[in-house]
Amino acid sequence: MAEELPSNVGEVRPNHRFDEARLADWLKANVEGVAGPIAVRQFHGGASNPTFLIEAGDQLLVLRKKPPGQLLASAHQVDREYKVMKALGTVDFPVPRMRALCLDESVIGTTFYVMDFRAGRIFRDARLPGLEPAERAAIYDELNGVLALLHQVDYESIGLGDYGRPGNYFVRQIDRWTKQYRGAETMHIAAMERLIAELPARIPADDETTIAHGDYRLENVMFHPTEPRLIAVLDWELSTLGHPLADIGYNAMLWTSKSVSWGTLDGVDFATSGIPTQDAYVAAYCRRTGRDHIDDFNFYCAFAAFRLASIGQGVFKRNLDGIGAHDASSDNSGTIERAEAALAALEA
Repeated sequence: MAEELPSNVGEVRPNHRFDEARLADWLKANVEGVAGPIAVRQFHGGASNPTFLIEAGDQLLVLRKKPPGQLLASAHQVDREYKVMKALGTVDFPVPRMRALCLDESVIGTTFYVMDFRAGRIFRDARLPGLEPAERAAIYDELNGVLALLHQVDYESIGLGDYGRPGNYFVRQIDRWTKQYRGAETMHIAAMERLIAELPARIPADDETTIAHGDYRLENVMFHPTEPRLIAVLDWELSTLGHPLADIGYNAMLWTSKSVSWGTLDGVDFATSGIPTQDAYVAAYCRRTGRDHIDDFNFYCAFAAFRLASIGQGVFKRNLDGIGAHDASSDNSGTIERAEAALAALEA
């Protein structure tokens, strides 16, 4: 194998194992260039769709699949990830090359897709330690520019007119994540109850529709190995046709988040680090998308944190049930903190 394997892969977790021989047969039949035996390793980190590195002769492939067990409604739709990335690849948007989608659950137990492995840098720490200020500035400017580019893609022209329902995005999303939260609820969280009651009244009248990534942040994109150039936007699980300002509100949570695991800019000196302030970052996005400003930006930040709290509750419940990526001893503090952060943003 010519390429060096990434450092964050290891043995497949016991609850995520599958029939590798059946996978090898399927790959030989469906992915060009796969002929011999395969080796399977699992990417570690994250708590959503299990992701695997496949060595197949001289090829490195990445496989994403649904997790095992009973899933919440509308969650973990890996076929949608495949569809949006395949479509965006036709207009040279930075996504990995899609190789094949398998809807036959008898192969490895769940739906999955395969894409090319890309070598590059993923910045797990949003504060970008070890880089020069000019590099940090360039990376954040590129992150901003690619998000603006996504929101200007003509989704109908690339076959994504049916990728979601245009209009009423926040009405539908608040209803969806409320139901997801109720489906995984394990305790009373006062902040979530207030958000469920108060968010609908703050929904803006503007009803713009674009492709919305849903989880756009520094950790979910890949940069060139040596240049501040974004080469792949990853983790499209939450993508749909939606309101673009949901993405910028979510992206901007980096400036208020205290969570090192999710991403935080806590402690950054914006005057000297090269990393822009939240106001400067949002203003750059507005310039790129032809906006003068964003009314009630706090709503978008509050919605983002509310949705993340609902997702966190689902992850916590899966861990309790023994089918998540972490053990059942993990606590639910993340959900509570996100809910309280969302409420604070809504009331600011």
